[in-house]
Amino acid sequence: MARYDFSAPRLYLEGDLAAGAPVPLSKDQAHYLTNVLRLGNGDLVLAFNGRDGEWRCTLEGRKASATLHPAETTRPQPAPAALQLLFAPLKHARLDYMVQKAVEMGAGVLQPVITRRTQAARVNEDRMRANAVEAAEQCGILAVPEVRPAARLDALLAGWDPARLMVFCDEDAEVADPLAALRAAPRGPAAVVIGPEGGFDEAERAALLALPRHLRLSLGPRILRADTAAVAALALVGAVLGDLAGG
Repeated sequence: MARYDFSAPRLYLEGDLAAGAPVPLSKDQAHYLTNVLRLGNGDLVLAFNGRDGEWRCTLEGRKASATLHPAETTRPQPAPAALQLLFAPLKHARLDYMVQKAVEMGAGVLQPVITRRTQAARVNEDRMRANAVEAAEQCGILAVPEVRPAARLDALLAGWDPARLMVFCDEDAEVADPLAALRAAPRGPAAVVIGPEGGFDEAERAALLALPRHLRLSLGPRILRADTAAVAALALVGAVLGDLAGG
């Protein structure tokens, strides 16, 4: 049997999921299921809330009175992913893309950071979360990443957990083989930090390099856009460290 059932629609819910406890749908959710997907009474929907695992549910009612009726669990709730992505905010379309891909790549925390060269200092947290939910629904992920408020990079680094490895993506790093560098890195909880389009300034580089556990990593000979760099770095960390990056 396949690990995931991609034939049934998946829906993220805020409410608790338990057998025999109907869950009312919001107006938008009911519209999506009944009008967009054209589901009817008794049709199957897979639901999750990030706490109670994935549930096989049936749809009952229409529009304002539509509810989901949980019947049985299909997958238990896994431990939350703890891999953190720190990134300088981007403009809307590119930030949407990065958030969606970060969820697919296993990030458990999305942390916007304000650096000295950050160009888009304002962050719409609700929009980020909506994109994270959509990616989780589409990719069979049961835990929606935590979206944290934007914070200054220097303030975050001042209170940084010394046990967490900081993978510092820097185009000036002299690492010829990023895979080999990651294989040699200490195991344990990890974070990936992506700078703004103008890069980190020297004071920020010095602060990152002063962390007790850090890895300054080059992503290759070309200069990547920030959203592309985030995807590349998360793919490398996931390929080498896997779930160890969140433990």
